[in-house]
Amino acid sequence: MDSLTNSLRGTNRRRAESALHSVIQMEEQSILLPGGERISHLCQNGELLCYRFEDAQTLYEAFQCGKGFSNDGNCLGWREDSNSPYQWISYSKVEERFMNFGSGLSKIGVAAGQETFLGVFSPNCIEWTIIEQSCHAYSRIVVALYDTLGPEAVAHIINQATIECIVCHSSKVSGLISQVSNCPSLKKLITIGSEVNEDEKKAAADVGLELFTFQEVEEQGKEHRAEPVLPTPNDITTICYTSGTTGLPKGVILTHGNVVANVSGILKQIEESVVIGPTDVHISYLPMAHMMERCVQATMFMCGAQIGLYQGDVKTLVDDIQVLKPTLFISVPRLLNRVYDRVWSSVESSKAKKWLFETAYKNKLAEVERGILRRNSIWDWIVFGKIQKLLGGNVRLILSASAPISEKVVAFYQVAFGCYLVEGYGQTEVTSACTMSLPADTGCGHVGPPLASAKVKVVDVPDLNYFASNGEGEICFKGPSCTSGYFKEEEKTKALIDEDGWVHSGDIGKWLPNGTLKITDRVKHIFKLSQGLYIAPEKVENVCSRSPFIAQMFLYGDSLRSSCVAIVVPDEEVLTQWAGEHDKGGKSFEELCTDEDIKKMIFDDLQSVARKENLNSLEIPKAIELISEAFSVENDLQTPTFKIKRPAVKQRYKEVFDELYSKLPA
Repeated sequence: MDSLTNSLRGTNRRRAESALHSVIQMEEQSILLPGGERISHLCQNGELLCYRFEDAQTLYEAFQCGKGFSNDGNCLGWREDSNSPYQWISYSKVEERFMNFGSGLSKIGVAAGQETFLGVFSPNCIEWTIIEQSCHAYSRIVVALYDTLGPEAVAHIINQATIECIVCHSSKVSGLISQVSNCPSLKKLITIGSEVNEDEKKAAADVGLELFTFQEVEEQGKEHRAEPVLPTPNDITTICYTSGTTGLPKGVILTHGNVVANVSGILKQIEESVVIGPTDVHISYLPMAHMMERCVQATMFMCGAQIGLYQGDVKTLVDDIQVLKPTLFISVPRLLNRVYDRVWSSVESSKAKKWLFETAYKNKLAEVERGILRRNSIWDWIVFGKIQKLLGGNVRLILSASAPISEKVVAFYQVAFGCYLVEGYGQTEVTSACTMSLPADTGCGHVGPPLASAKVKVVDVPDLNYFASNGEGEICFKGPSCTSGYFKEEEKTKALIDEDGWVHSGDIGKWLPNGTLKITDRVKHIFKLSQGLYIAPEKVENVCSRSPFIAQMFLYGDSLRSSCVAIVVPDEEVLTQWAGEHDKGGKSFEELCTDEDIKKMIFDDLQSVARKENLNSLEIPKAIELISEAFSVENDLQTPTFKIKRPAVKQRYKEVFDELYSKLPA
């Protein structure tokens, strides 16, 4: 039994003080192999990690493992409304429910085994997790659907996977009924939530669609319990459709072994600093339709930890966090930056408050630089305790993903929250993360070394002047967490995976001298200016967005022009406050975005930030336009994973870009 297993089976006491140290040397965080690829120092004898625990090689076994570690403790929690506490059910109760539901599916004619693709179309809820765990117990394959796919893409997925049954929230029923004529395989809907109305029942009957409630299926299974059909590591657990920025979604094939390897790599990467166990709590608010959230949940289950679900409304998320008091917080830089900006903005409101905060910050930063993270200092009692309560007061690890996060923000969370903050990088095709920064690394500007479950290398992209001999190029992955390809998409699979088995990410990266990976941009997003200089727009956008006035930015370049231009969505809260302090109060946000003085102020601040970050002068936009409508999933300018749909933005704002260029020298 190794040290991690001992920790999980023991009391798992929390330390008020943590040390920033690692067996891995910060100056050499990965191992360079003769073929040019790099692996983790945590690989045993150079072998990639397939599983962390001998008895947890499938997701069904992972849950059983966690049930033992937790001594049948709290598993899933939820609250009825903002005036209610969290209610919890145990691991054994969750198991009882998912075995009942899995048996009930068999009773209503949804067969167990690898031939059945079960659709799930619902926001995060207890039922989502029960559905997924039931599929693990009966070897069915989960196929998640989500609103932002659009009707055409939803129909494409149903038909490609020949889905017979979808478990859906009651709000999705009418939309799915309307799809039946386009989806001949669809025969059954199982509803979650409020009762389906009589009109919908009649409409379903008219098209030959059987309707069941979730409770009915559970009851059927309770009365007619079926023997489980347990999976092997090579069995498929899910076809996860990626929304992408163009075209119909592609279904990524992921096995139990893929997910277990990924989860095991994450655990191995952090366990020297953070051992996840039964007293840990995760708040589930990122969509379960995507692999990031499902992998985090699998990690928690494997370690016997607890998962509390938010109410489903982002407006009550902060309240849910403060009531739940999570110990682990998974987020994206946009949200983390918002907390950072809000705290610093409140500090600026008085000279005395600013002096006290800066004094406390300076003293705790000195501790962090000496390798100490804690929440029990006098400065925590006087200053930082209130800030820590913004996230419940118990957070000890934050995982950030989807975009780079600045060094000052990382330092802020280490100081103010007394917790580790790590950055992960990956994509659905490698299950979720494939590299992750080490908790003990207080540096920034990279996404860490490879996890122990994957090899990573860069390959030449000669058209863009990136060469592996210089340590930069397209990022490629290989290992047990990598997909075997796209579902029923042979040509696209060939484009994804080369003849040597390497998964090509489409991202440009660079190895830093310390063996960590830095992400530059997407291959297809890079553009060339008339001088021949290649510009990586996402890199520039991430740098410029460190201006407190900028919420979102889109950099555009025309290959016939010698400079870039940009559209900027200001941060409404910051801009409104600034306007009130500069004789422009009382104006709406839309009016502020058309104010030429404000445009100049934001442009000047953007330029200042860009120069401080040492951007090339040609990377910095020479003109900007302010817009009040943010890029979002709702207006189809952003994917569900918060990536800008660049072709859509270019098309929608083409006239704006042309107008900006018309004001610049040719």
